[in-house]
Parts: sequence; structure tokens; C-alpha cells
Amino acid sequence: MSDILFISDLHLSMRTPGIAGRFFAFLANEARAAGELYILGDLFEAWPGDDAIDDADEPCNGAVVAALRAFSDAGGQLGIMPGNRDFLLGETFARRSGARLLADPSVVERDGSRLVLAHGDALCAADTDYQAFRRQVRDAAWQADFLARPLAERKALADALRLQSESVKRDKPPQLMDVTTAAAEQLLREQRSEPARLTLIHGHTHRPAEHAHEIDGERVERWVTADWSEARGEYLRWDGKTLTRHALP
Repeated sequence: MSDILFISDLHLSMRTPGIAGRFFAFLANEARAAGELYILGDLFEAWPGDDAIDDADEPCNGAVVAALRAFSDAGGQLGIMPGNRDFLLGETFARRSGARLLADPSVVERDGSRLVLAHGDALCAADTDYQAFRRQVRDAAWQADFLARPLAERKALADALRLQSESVKRDKPPQLMDVTTAAAEQLLREQRSEPARLTLIHGHTHRPAEHAHEIDGERVERWVTADWSEARGEYLRWDGKTLTRHALP
């Protein structure tokens, strides 16, 4: 059985050539050797709609889709979960990349283990302002209205929302923007299915770590994937029994 790799929070754009280059090499090497890859949100810094694939002003988008397609055409199994920056990834993106779009949360079951996958933003329950915003932009009517606008207008709106978000975050205490124990444990209880061994994997917070929770007397691990930067990247590997963390040069 092939290994499974997990990554998140690359935030790819024209401003991240180093991250894009590392990602392309990762797809061609580590990911292809493993055979199965899950991207748990925020692959892109912004995604104003699937017509962004062919946006001449953002050639990075098309290059990323082509690299994903090469991975899937080579036999790689690819699952991509929309995050808080690229929540408008849609069926055109999935078809052209060869990816399967994942619900948040999703579950992967292997050999008696149950891996619960999430982006992580829905678990930051203490940040009630953000949760209200998340509900708004995930609403089908809001998305339909947004996607009906011209691409240039959508890009401008996405940039404005991103700048507003960054400004608001500067005034928030860091702990407010982290996953709450209660939210993580509620999700784990909802996804528990004996006798499978349960593990939660998520990104979003940019705080890579391993946490332990006790769910109905059982020790359950929560692994947080790392964000990527121009200087480094990282992935998690599941070998059928354990998770391990690996750095990319």
C-alpha cells in the first residue's frame, strides 16, 4: 500500500516563486513516489473563481494546475480541500487538475485507522467574528452573487478582503486565532468509530505541532501541518501505522 502525504497553507501566487518551485519538485518527487496526496486548504493565496486558471496576469495559477494534472495523470491520488483563502475552488478546477475536492471535514480510513482531515479554520471557535465571516462567504447565495461578477472585480474584492483580514488579525490576540480544545474534541467525538484508531490532521494556524487529546478514555493525536515559506516547506507522511514530519529544502 502506498504512503499518504499531507500538506497545507502554501498560499501560492505570483509573489511566491520559491514556494511554487519547491511545490513542483515535491509533486514530481516525494508525492509521486508516495502515490497519494492530500492538500488541506490554502494551496492558493486567493482564488476568485475557476476562471482564474487562465488569468494571464496570474500565470502561477495555470502552472500549478498543470503540475497537479501531471501528478494525477501519472497515477497519483489527489485530494484537495478548499481553505479560507481558496474556498471558491470548484468543479472546473477539479476536472482540470485531476483532483477530488474534499469536504471539510473529511475522513480517510486505512488498516484500522481513521484519519480525520480538516483545514482548521472552523475549529478556531473563539474567534466569533471570523466564524460569522466564514458562514457568510460559504453561503451558496453569496458565492453565486460573487462569481457572477467580472473576474477583475472579483480579484479586487478578494484583495480588499485579504487586506482587511490581515489588518484585523494584527489587533487580535494570537490565542483567539488558534484551534480551541473544545472544538477539536467535539469533532473527534463526532468522527469516532470504534475500533478504528482516530487521528486529526489540520492546517490553517501556521503552528505546526502535535497535540494529545483524551476522547472517551482514548488518547487521540492531533497533528497540525506547517505553512510553507520561501525558505522551507514541510509535509506529513502516513505509512499505514504512524505519522511523521518531514522538512523540504
